[in-house]
Amino acid sequence: MRQGGSRKNIARAQQPLVSIIIATYNAAQHLPGCLDSIIEQSYPAIEVVVIDGESTDGTIDILQQYDSQISHWVSEADKGIYDALNKGTKLATGKWVYFLGADDRLLPGFSTIAAQLKNEDTIYYGNTKADGPLFTGEFSAYRMAKYCINHQSILYPAKVFTKYYYDTQYRIYADYALNLACWGDDSIKKQYLDIDVAWYALTGFSASAQDEPFKRDKPEIIKKSMGLMMYLRFLYKRRKEQSRPGSNFY
Repeated sequence: MRQGGSRKNIARAQQPLVSIIIATYNAAQHLPGCLDSIIEQSYPAIEVVVIDGESTDGTIDILQQYDSQISHWVSEADKGIYDALNKGTKLATGKWVYFLGADDRLLPGFSTIAAQLKNEDTIYYGNTKADGPLFTGEFSAYRMAKYCINHQSILYPAKVFTKYYYDTQYRIYADYALNLACWGDDSIKKQYLDIDVAWYALTGFSASAQDEPFKRDKPEIIKKSMGLMMYLRFLYKRRKEQSRPGSNFY
């Protein structure tokens, strides 16, 4: 295991600390741009936590170069992206948690939303941009049951991760499973802000891989998280959509 980035002094001012968690593996090509997009933010109270899966391509050298800008980083074997993100939530000290891919970039809107974080029982979320179509806008529980929100849109109160975690059996859609639980939890409020938070790279792992276990379990996750009526409504909608030629609704 290699680690660095002992806790740095962070200019907190009066704003709540936001922990940005990045999972990396052989990300040397993209990581500097990602870290630079964080450093350029106007919001002052940010800590960066990087969980690396024993990269061999120069990622460690980059982490060492940016050590003064990173609150904590570690490089060790893990069981995939969501295992790494779970580790990150345990190291994060912020009142708010945000997840960013090494090939993604923060936009100025991140600071705009961060400056509006007030209620620690509320998930705040905006939009992500990409070179292709993404589901954006406001998500009701029913819309969440149908479609996956991009998790780079979301700033979570840290207390979410005292109750929930990423289920690592889902290699691609563990974030979707987590959000289904959050949107079905009436104790967690959700506030949508029409602000572009990040640029999302469509070339990452999730763009090319499949997650059949999640697709299989999705109806039961909805039933558990959102109740019987939402489960039945989802099944009806899925049956209707899947009867259409070329449908990829799951």
